[in-house]
Amino acid sequence: MSALSSIPDWVRSAVFYEIYPQTFFDTNGDGIGDLPGITAKLDYVQSLGANALWLNPFYRSPMRDAGYDVADFRAVDPRYGTNEDARRLFREAAARGLRVLIDFVPGHTSIDHPWFIQSARPEPNPYSNWYVWTQSAWDNGGEKWKGKRVHGYSDRNGNYLINFFWSQPALNFGFAEPDPDQPWQLPTTHPDVQRLWEEMKQIMEFWMHLGASGFRVDMAGSITRNDPGAREARRFWREARQRCEAIHPDFFTVAEWSHPTHCLDGTGLHADFLHWIPSYENLFRKENERTPGAPPKPPGHSWFDRQGQGDIHAFLQDYLQHYHATKDKGLISIPAANHDLPRLAIGRNADDLEIIFAFLLTMPGAPFIYYGDEIGMRHLDNIPVREGCYPPRTGARTPMQWHPGPNLGFSSAPPDRLWVPVDPAPDAPTVAAQEADPASLLHRVRRLIGLRRSRPALAADADFRILFSAPDAYPLVYQRGEGRDRLIIGLNPAARPAEAAWEDADAAIWRTLHGEEVAVQRAGSRHTLTLPPVSFSILQIAS
Repeated sequence: MSALSSIPDWVRSAVFYEIYPQTFFDTNGDGIGDLPGITAKLDYVQSLGANALWLNPFYRSPMRDAGYDVADFRAVDPRYGTNEDARRLFREAAARGLRVLIDFVPGHTSIDHPWFIQSARPEPNPYSNWYVWTQSAWDNGGEKWKGKRVHGYSDRNGNYLINFFWSQPALNFGFAEPDPDQPWQLPTTHPDVQRLWEEMKQIMEFWMHLGASGFRVDMAGSITRNDPGAREARRFWREARQRCEAIHPDFFTVAEWSHPTHCLDGTGLHADFLHWIPSYENLFRKENERTPGAPPKPPGHSWFDRQGQGDIHAFLQDYLQHYHATKDKGLISIPAANHDLPRLAIGRNADDLEIIFAFLLTMPGAPFIYYGDEIGMRHLDNIPVREGCYPPRTGARTPMQWHPGPNLGFSSAPPDRLWVPVDPAPDAPTVAAQEADPASLLHRVRRLIGLRRSRPALAADADFRILFSAPDAYPLVYQRGEGRDRLIIGLNPAARPAEAAWEDADAAIWRTLHGEEVAVQRAGSRHTLTLPPVSFSILQIAS
């Protein structure tokens, strides 16, 4: 790959499966999932048809933010195993044709990281400038940084900048345009800052040599500060990509940036998650009850809901703006769920969820499936908050449900020792039960994944065009592919029939490939599609 816009060939048909290590599978009976547990379940991931994993952080950590507060970037935390367990996981995954992305958290560390312990000392040392400290304990850095400083933490005469929780001091990637009135703002070219840049690249190389295929990058766009257009952040990611591609040419990164137009333009990053934008809520979680424990939201309805009162059009306007600006530069991923979002199954059954998966697996970009969503795992309310997991997070991070019986097959530990409890409902969905039912959500998701990976028109970077979408309206209809290799996808989650019409001078005869059996009516260049209630259909040109 010579151009920064290139993506590895394997990603074009990739389906990613996100695993939260604490709660996937526990092999040593301590109530916490581990890396050997993930290795033990690779055959299951392969059976889904996924060909890549994203693992949330497993680095050594005091777990004040469930591993996103790193104390050693080069070591697996003992609760999960050892570095050799990670190496074996990468090796066993590769033997099954599975690539493994690991979470990379470049923007901050834990206060327990040796770098920060040294940086917090009063006497100057090589790590003094690896974090963002003001000049004195009475200097809060100015109004712009209000609420982002911890005051009086150590004997050092200064206050440190945080990224999220108080225990996550921000690493100092530098200021692209330092404020001359704030001498604590070091330029990105400062020797100490550049030494940190080099260290972070070497950490990425370390995991690539161990067997990782790439990274999901936490808060990728915020590593530098006072950086208009993220000019210096882009430079760091370009340099990091060159270093990683020298080890594995098919290296891949997906960023948590949520602004693809910025993220994919000359950064060296391959893909971006588009979900931290207001219109994203219109898709799946507009209702208050679908975001348990979060602050109340204005009344509204999700588009993927039987009431049929949602609006997908606003999200598509935002999406298309980014898509047209970046379709030759990288990929956009629309996560239906992840470790920070409530579970999809709140208020939805298997039919509803299948339509969401049809959307996820037929849109452009890189699809990511959050563990357990393929069986419709439910969001659990009113369970203990653990390790920085405020309520919406905790309820989405419950143990994977493998089979009926103690702890639903997740662990042999006593129930009161589990990291968080399993779903106590008698009808809690499990993999084993759904494996035995050909009509289950699990089998439906498998079929959709198989279709995604087998059809060139559904490739990550294949052509995409909206055929029908309107404000506050149903259905959504779009086309993937071009020429004779075209598919039409129609989605109607509403509990009433929905009709779409569009103009297409290139008339064709269509037949149903997957989903509800429907017909496209044609009158000249006008095409009309009617979808039954709560249905989807994927059509192809009849041969």
